[in-house]
Amino acid sequence: MKRHLSCLATALLLLAGCASTPTRNPTLYVQLGGRNGIAAITDQLLDAFARDPLVAPAFRHVDIGLFQTHFTDYLCQLAEGPCRYTGDSMAEVHRGMHIDEATFNAVVQDLITAMNHQHVPVRVQNRLLARLAPERKDIIYR
Repeated sequence: MKRHLSCLATALLLLAGCASTPTRNPTLYVQLGGRNGIAAITDQLLDAFARDPLVAPAFRHVDIGLFQTHFTDYLCQLAEGPCRYTGDSMAEVHRGMHIDEATFNAVVQDLITAMNHQHVPVRVQNRLLARLAPERKDIIYR
């Protein structure tokens, strides 16, 4: 009987320890695969842009290497990762590009396609898209 009580007491202590341990959801950065995952999404996005007749013309004069670095840093920072975006504001980056709603929507779809290709769960995609959504006003019709 004493042994059973000892086992029960041990089990209760273990359960109490588990109950007091706070559970933290992983950050969006972690859910996107960290910097490597975000860089892979950016690479897939660039591939999608090259094939997209609505988006490709907007990238005709863009330094792709610089875009790749800056966009990866931008997403990384937006996702609460350790990266720091040092590029221009979204309004400045898109000034003079005259991006309309159709092109903007194509970019969003290309991003979704890139995240699907990297097997990012839809709920994680939605978290990232929700953080990107406020930038819309700084991108279209600039």
